Amino acid sequence: MTHEELKYTEGQYVMQTYGRFDIDIDHGEGAVLYDHAGRAYLDFTAGIGVNSIGYGNAKWVEAITEQAQKLGHISNLYYTEPCVALAQVLCTRSDMSNVFFSNSGAEANEGMIKLARKYSFDKYGKGRGTVLTLQNSFHGRTAATLAATGQEVFHNYFFPFPDGFRIAESATIDSVKAVAGHDVCAVMLELVQGEGGVLPMEQEFVHALAVLCAERDWLLLVDEVQTGVGRTGSLFAFQQYGIIPDAVSFAKGIAGGLPFGGFMANERCRAVLTPGTHATTFGGNPICAAAALEVLDQLGEPTLAAVSDKGSYIRARIEGMNLPCLGATRGMGLMIGIEVKGNQTNKELAALLAANGLLVLTAGQALRLLPPLTITMAEIEKGLTILYDTLSHVS
Repeated sequence: MTHEELKYTEGQYVMQTYGRFDIDIDHGEGAVLYDHAGRAYLDFTAGIGVNSIGYGNAKWVEAITEQAQKLGHISNLYYTEPCVALAQVLCTRSDMSNVFFSNSGAEANEGMIKLARKYSFDKYGKGRGTVLTLQNSFHGRTAATLAATGQEVFHNYFFPFPDGFRIAESATIDSVKAVAGHDVCAVMLELVQGEGGVLPMEQEFVHALAVLCAERDWLLLVDEVQTGVGRTGSLFAFQQYGIIPDAVSFAKGIAGGLPFGGFMANERCRAVLTPGTHATTFGGNPICAAAALEVLDQLGEPTLAAVSDKGSYIRARIEGMNLPCLGATRGMGLMIGIEVKGNQTNKELAALLAANGLLVLTAGQALRLLPPLTITMAEIEKGLTILYDTLSHVS
């Protein structure tokens, strides 16, 4: 199909729930994407953080192909080697105890919510199932995870929401205590709020929150759907905060482009979910698990250290450009937010950049960069050149 044919057919047969850029994508290599006409785009989005090891990764393709020829799906009624091997690698590298595999980030977060409520029910009985979350948070688009999300913009149209969530007005202990009560079983938070504008949590707050949860026997649930799998420069962001969560979710980059997710529990929560209390048909799919094993194999310590270095370099270069439309940067590793100033919105700036061959994201009032973790310095330089050349003309 031509570009115009794609647009027309998509408009006829696909629900119009996305505000797409006027761009089609045909294939990619490394951190570069190409449309059907052969035009190249430097990709600082990685499919919203999913394509963690870039495009056309030969070893990733080989792992998927080899597993697809053996077994595509079988369900969790039987043991499969990719699923078991992946569980061992994840738990060993994160110091967690066991894992439940799912299909997506929202499903992973719902699983953590169920874990927390059953933990509390087993220990205290009914009436202690409320989960506290934070303003500016984003935990998914299911009914329950929307209720947990602390951004009004995502709530409209979908009322009534499930009960059992309260939102603290700010990332402070006083704010959390203000919405606490005898009915609380857990606190769920992102260590860097992605959709909220790439807002990192303060170390002091996270440590104090971990202490408060321990004192009140609340579970500490960390949503690492976006921050996990190397995005912030460690396998999981919580490893840079000096805490061990009671449960941590992951998705997005775990399988390098295939739909996969899950959550891990620590030792005291390892036996909470028993046979029949939680399940999913596709969780632990052997092809996705094989892809995830390859992703984790490529995300060793040297690669993770390079993620931190690349992120620091990008932030320093952007701040050094002194562009009138951009302000300070923030984030961790290759999860970067850039303050937008002036008369044009972040969406307008993103559209200008896309038109000139650089794909970026928006979040809150900021531009958001989530390039593949394997992006090369040459690719970074090309992308930053486009950014400067494009935005230096914007007041």
